Amino acid sequence: MEKIDIVMEADNGQETNILASLEAFLDERIVKAVKEMGFERLTPIQEQAIPYLLKGEDIIGQAQTGTGKTAAFGIPALQKINPDSRKLQTIILCPTRELAMQAADEIRKIAKYMHGIKVLPVYGGQDISRQIRGLHGVQIIVGTPGRVMDHMRRNTIKLDDVNMVVLDEADEMLNMGFREDMELILGQIPNEHQTALFSATMPKPILDITSQFQKDARLVRVAAKELTIPLVTQRYYRVKRQDKDAACIRLLEYYQPKLCLIFCNTKIKVDELAEVLKKAGFQAEGLHGDMSQHQRDVAMNRFRNNSTNILIATDVAARGIDVDNVEAVINYDLPQDIEYYVHRIGRTGRAGKTGQSFTFAGARELYRIREIERICHTTIEEKKLPGPSKVLKAKAAKYLEQAWELHEHEDMELMKKYLQRKLDAEECDILELAAAMLKYQIGDKGPDIEADNEEVRSGRGGDKKGRFGRDRGSRRRSERGDEREGRGVRKRGDREGSREERRRGEREEHRGNREERRRGEREEGRRRSAREGYRGNREDRRSGEREEGRGNREERRRGDREGSREERRYRERDVRMDGSGKGIAFSFPKKKRK
Repeated sequence: MEKIDIVMEADNGQETNILASLEAFLDERIVKAVKEMGFERLTPIQEQAIPYLLKGEDIIGQAQTGTGKTAAFGIPALQKINPDSRKLQTIILCPTRELAMQAADEIRKIAKYMHGIKVLPVYGGQDISRQIRGLHGVQIIVGTPGRVMDHMRRNTIKLDDVNMVVLDEADEMLNMGFREDMELILGQIPNEHQTALFSATMPKPILDITSQFQKDARLVRVAAKELTIPLVTQRYYRVKRQDKDAACIRLLEYYQPKLCLIFCNTKIKVDELAEVLKKAGFQAEGLHGDMSQHQRDVAMNRFRNNSTNILIATDVAARGIDVDNVEAVINYDLPQDIEYYVHRIGRTGRAGKTGQSFTFAGARELYRIREIERICHTTIEEKKLPGPSKVLKAKAAKYLEQAWELHEHEDMELMKKYLQRKLDAEECDILELAAAMLKYQIGDKGPDIEADNEEVRSGRGGDKKGRFGRDRGSRRRSERGDEREGRGVRKRGDREGSREERRRGEREEHRGNREERRRGEREEGRRRSAREGYRGNREDRRSGEREEGRGNREERRRGDREGSREERRYRERDVRMDGSGKGIAFSFPKKKRK
């Protein structure tokens, strides 16, 4: 397999119109649609992949998410489609239904002026009979491996005319357990065809697939410096785990983004944070893999049409989110892999607009921030959370601005009468009344949120170092981390406490010890009294014991003969105090000789 390693570097601002250089090889209808979509020049992965694919060669494209891979394979696929044939010609496999829907939508946009081209996404969670009806006359299928395999078993997808197969996010499909499906689909295509594989990483199973199902594949790769979005302002905050909810609310109240994405590592945290934000008065929706397809569609539609302005999601569920005008991204949890970080912040700062990303990191996670900066050649600025006074000022300014906008559009005369009536009744100043109304609307200042400045010691027991994306990025370890978080482990939070709390605990402990000593003294007094009474009645007890002993001697002898030596050894005759106060002494009868 021939591999040509083409690594794209920055061009130092000297842009060339690469799209124009490819116009001669592309259908003019594709060029027209692409220009309408706002493409002025190709991204590095598009620049290298499209010429190879147009020539019919197999390729391996190594690039992170958010680098324009869909157009890299979508444009050549449309160029090779025969619109006169109503048979399936291209299959594109994606790891999730959201990514399949997103890719299908983008390919439809590129094929806007190509009449007769039909693109259909197929995925699980949708009525399969409806999909079967929609498959008639489809030339391009974009689907998840499981559902494509289902249609193949039902013979509702014919592979006889397929001439191009694309594996998008191949490493993600591998991690989700689709390797067998991928190999079965590739192995069932009867005729010669072109195979394009795109993956962020190249583990051995991916290389096994390429060697088995590709021929003389070209390898094109995008350097890491192309991963970041320059128009996104990146900041991080040192936040303790137990303060993350309050810090999230603090940022939302201060910056007031019109559309905001929040990323969590676990499904449980998505649900919990959604409830917290709703109780705080925000319009928030959650999105994760345990939700039904209908629930996910409703959440996405509400976010797209601005019915809700905050969407909380896990990385896998968010792979199909393609929404414009997202102003801010909050990394509630640091992602497990570098590509996830790039994919997250790439949701904002699009189409030439600026965006903001905020990341929460504890003191023991700062090395992961450094890893992201090193590998992505970027800078994430450390900032302090806005204080309560700043947040209150921002809330007041927003409310006053919204209120003042009404005076030009609404009839204010009736409201003025109400205010005047109140002023006359209370004999108060207009400014005092306005201040009270503002106070009622925006509330009080919140508490201070202390930064996580815990000192992290290095050494054998310190944090594990190593490559962020390689050593700690495996899916299994990620799941174990998710479970630990889902169970609410708060080791560091349990160890942390303020000085006043420790002093209060010491005072409580001292009071408890003092009370315990007093109880002990009272108990000792009662025992002393009991011993005195016991000595006074000792002779009475002894005489009673002798009488009882004579009366029951024969009975004891019979019992001794019947019992074993071990039983006789542990049979009590009496319980006596020796007078020393040291405890209880047990005495056993000695057998008299006849």
